[in-house]
Formats: sequence, C-alpha cells, structure tokens
Amino acid sequence: MIVLACDRITKSFGVDIILNQITFSVNEGARLGVVGGNGAGKTTLFNIIAGEMSQDSGEIYKLKDTTMAYLPQNTVLMSKKTIWAELMEVFRPLLDMEETLRQMEEKMADYGSMGEDEYNRLLNEYSRLQETFDRQGGYSYESFIRGVLVGLGFSPQEFDAPIDHLSGGQKTRVALAKVLLEKPSLLLLDEPTNHLDLDAMQWLEEYLQSYPGTIMVISHDRYFLDALCDHILEVENRTARLYSGNYSGYVNQKSQWVAQREREYKAQQREIARQEEIIERYRSFNREKSIRAAESRQKRLDKMERVEKVHHDDQISFSFDIDRQSGRDVLAVDSLSKAFGDNRLFEDISFNIRIGDRVALIGPNGCGKSTLFKIILGVIPPSSGSVRMGTGVEIGYYDQELQSLDPGNTVLEELWRDFPHMRETEIRNALAARLFKGDSVYKSVGSLSGGEKGHLLLTKLVLDNNNFLLLDEPTNHLDMSSREELERALMEFPGTILMISHDRYFLNKLANRVIAMESGDITEYLGNYDDYVNKKRELAAQADQRDKEKENISKTLVREKRRRQRMERERAREEKEKLENLEGQIHQMEDEIKELEALMADPDLYDDVDRMLDVQQRYAQVKEELEELYSRWIGMAK
Repeated sequence: MIVLACDRITKSFGVDIILNQITFSVNEGARLGVVGGNGAGKTTLFNIIAGEMSQDSGEIYKLKDTTMAYLPQNTVLMSKKTIWAELMEVFRPLLDMEETLRQMEEKMADYGSMGEDEYNRLLNEYSRLQETFDRQGGYSYESFIRGVLVGLGFSPQEFDAPIDHLSGGQKTRVALAKVLLEKPSLLLLDEPTNHLDLDAMQWLEEYLQSYPGTIMVISHDRYFLDALCDHILEVENRTARLYSGNYSGYVNQKSQWVAQREREYKAQQREIARQEEIIERYRSFNREKSIRAAESRQKRLDKMERVEKVHHDDQISFSFDIDRQSGRDVLAVDSLSKAFGDNRLFEDISFNIRIGDRVALIGPNGCGKSTLFKIILGVIPPSSGSVRMGTGVEIGYYDQELQSLDPGNTVLEELWRDFPHMRETEIRNALAARLFKGDSVYKSVGSLSGGEKGHLLLTKLVLDNNNFLLLDEPTNHLDMSSREELERALMEFPGTILMISHDRYFLNKLANRVIAMESGDITEYLGNYDDYVNKKRELAAQADQRDKEKENISKTLVREKRRRQRMERERAREEKEKLENLEGQIHQMEDEIKELEALMADPDLYDDVDRMLDVQQRYAQVKEELEELYSRWIGMAK
C-alpha cells in the first residue's frame, strides 16, 4: 500500500529551479534513503513533504490517517525543561490517563459513600480505562524513554539535565529521541547520524530496522544506508530517480543505468546525424519529390523522443604522495595519560604504529581521541607518559574543526600563504582539481561551506606530501562523491595513516587496525571496522557463555540451597505440628486433672469406695502421663 506519493513536484527559488517534475511513491513499511550532492534539493523536498514549504506545482498524496514527524538536519531543541521532562511530554495522553486512574482509585477506596450500582459502574469504567492504558504502553513508557536515551548516548546521570544547558549536538540528539518516541507512521529524518558516536549509530540502525512505520532518511552515511534502506531515491540535476535495494545496490544500478543511457544517447545521436545527412541530401536535389521526402523525414525527426545526455557533475580529484619515506617505526606511545582537573580522559595507554599502517582510532564522543591527536602533535602536553616519533616522520594533520584556516583570507591567499614558492598557475591548478575554478578562488575562506573548507584543507595535505597523516573526521563535511574520491586516493597513499572517524564505510575501506578507546583504556583489533564489530560480538558471545555457565552453576547451587531450605522448613513444620499436638494433649490432661481434683474434693465421692479408688487411680495415672508429656515438651521446645 502506498503511504506517500509525489506527483510532478516543482520548486524554484527565483530563477533557479531546484526540483523539476519530481515523481515517486513510497510503500508502507519502506525504508527509503534519499541521496544526492550538497545543494541538490534533498532538504527542500523534505520540507515540502512535511508541509514546511510549499511547492510551485505538483501534488503530494498521503494515505488517510498517516501521522508524520520530521527531524530537520542539526535541529536544536529549545526548551527550559529537563531532558526527562521534555520527553515525558510525548506521552502526555498516557500521563493524563494515569492521573484519571489514580482519581478513580481514590473514589473506589471510599466505597461506603456510594451505592452498589454506582460502585459497579465505576469499577467497570476503571477496568476499561486500565486496559486501554496497558495496551497503549502505560506500564512501559518510562523504560522506553530510558532505552532510547541510553541508546543515543546519554548516561542516566544526564536525564535530569536542563536542555538549555546542553551543547548543540546534545540538543539535536534529544530532538531525535523525541521524534523516535512519538512513533509516527511516516518518519522523515535529515542526517540523523550527525552528532552520534559509533555505538549510538549502531543502536539507531537496529532501532530503525525494527521500526513499525515507514522511514525516509537523508544521509551521507553509506554504511547506515546499506544497513537500513531497501530503496534509494537519488536527487540529481533537479530530477529524481528511484532505485531498489540499499546504497551499494544503488551504486551498481546507477553505474549500469548511466552506461546504458550513454549507449542509447550515442546511438540516437548517430541516427539523428544519419537522418540529418539524408534530409540534407534530399534537399540538395531541389526537386519537389525529394523536398517532400526531406520534409517528411524532418517531421519524423522532430517528433523523435530525445534521449537526454547524461549529466556529469565536475568531479573532485585527490592524489596523495610523499617526498620521502619514513623509518619502519613511525610512532610509539608509551604509558600515556591525560587529565583535565578531575576529569581523567585516559590512563597508561601504549601502542605503536609502523610504516604502512592504516590505524582507525575509535571510541565514544568525549573519550579523548582528538586530545590524543593534539598530544601527538605537541599542541598540548600529556599528564604522564611519552610520545616518540620515528626517523624521518613528517606529519600532515586534518583538523575536524577546520581551525587552521584563516577566514579572512581568500581561497587563493590561504593556499599561497602555506606554499609561497608555488606559481599562481600551479596554485590555481591545485584548486581547480578540488572544484575551486574561475572567480571562486577569490571567495573568502569565511564564506565557504563546510564541504568547501574541507576541500581546501585536503588540498593543503595533497601539496604537503607528508608521509604520516593524522586525519580527524576527514569525511564530516564531504558529499558522497568527495568521500569516495578521498577513499580511493588514501588507499593509494604510500605513507602511514592514523584516523579518527565515525564514517564506518570509510573505515571499512581503509583501516587495517582498529584502536578502540573505552573507559580510559585502549584495546587493539586487527582488520577494518567490520572485523572489529565481529570480534567484539565474538568476545561478547564468549562472555555471555561464561556468564551462562556461571549462572547455571549458581542456579544449581541455588536449587540445592532451596532444596535444603525446603527440607528444613518441612522438618520445622513437622516439629511444630508435633509440639502443637503435644501441647494439646497437655492441655487436655491438665483439664482432666482439674476435673478429677474437683471430684476428689466432693465428700460424696467417699461414700462409694470402688468409685473413689477408680478416681484416685485415674488421677495418679494422669499425673504420671502429664509428667511424661512435660518432659517431652521441654525436650522439643529447647
């Protein structure tokens, strides 16, 4: 069943056409990834679907009763509430229902003040409301909130933090949590993995894979699109084309489609040229019959549906080389620790990097990865330990904050500042390869987009020819084509790489070792990111098995303990019953003695000698038996 259909959506800003005749549909339960270059119109399309922007023409159709939620890119949630209080508002209908149930319970507790019919009516109403409350998650929404917050990287200690005290990235994560908790039938997410560490990305993937509704997501995270999506919508050159499968499937289909389209275009152009040549030859005969034939062919040619030439955007190019090779040992980190006041980031970590290594440094946000880079670069000192560079090592550094760029310079001046020996033609050629062409070299660095600044900083690394690259989130600001070109160039790089990245696709392509920073320590794994994940799962499975074995042993011990306790309880119960039975006999005999004593106090008893002797004999017997019972009772009661 189709949930959403867009029919010939067109949108312009002034004379610039952003979207032109966009047509596609989304089926219920689909996971649709939306891809395209920066500025292609992806976010504009989402804004139109969400109703936050109107289209110039075209129609949008939604399935009746469709609920929709939209998370724009870099949403900053503004609220005076705490994280927990803000997310609780998502469940306001349940909170109101819960309050109604409490009020009804108070009324029912005052049973005496109402008649039986009124009480039964209230009881039935309470039962129906409680069933609705349970069905809608009334007894689980708090654990649901807790699970989403922890999954997105918030610690329980942060749940009561005021939202207006959070960083921009944290506010964006709270906004994402809120949208996920709303559970709309159609969920629109624009770059949801921004500001998430690797663990949170993994959690979000798994959460969305089991999401009951339909998802449309804009993302540059190819690993995320591969794991989640079953269709890809490419927005390119003002149009859109739908592909089945995940991102990798889209890449293959797109390549085949482009190749087929180019063959069709070339074949048609050859046929057009042939027809035009025939038409021109007929016209050259200058006879009525040949002129009519030329006109007939021209009409058919004019009516031919033309195959459009495939549009290829300018492609960025990177090529990293080195001036000289370093020694075999590139970097030695020994017993390194770093703390800022009471905040200890890491302690006593050691590792080595050798020539040719491609090492990925991963870990949760705030664990100290970028700080470690700055210690290696000598920008900040360690608290203890040492960093030693190998022979002939020359470092090139990509800073994710792009702070080494001077916003007051033009693009040309920025590059010339660092490479004053280069001629202007050489500088321009280097910039042109990174898509800075013509007058764009005179743009101020401060006016550049994040992607353009990334291109500029990477251009510096290309020209530096360093043999050891420290790359801190180099793909953050790049579109997919730039990421893929950067991957290709780094795979051919003859030097050594230490990289921080949340781009798992990038890490899979490049890394041959992974260093995971966790809880102030490091663990090394051989292979790329997938190898790391598989090893972690294997270790986790082994740990689970050990825990199960321990649990089984514990369960056996517990069962044995419970069996002994049960037997002891049985014995105690039997002893108690025996004691109670004995006490009953004692009370019975004590009563009999009182009766016998009353008889012996009656003077009439002594008128009948036989009866007197029987009473006295019975009295002596009961006294003896009572003494025996007392003796037994004392022994059991100790």
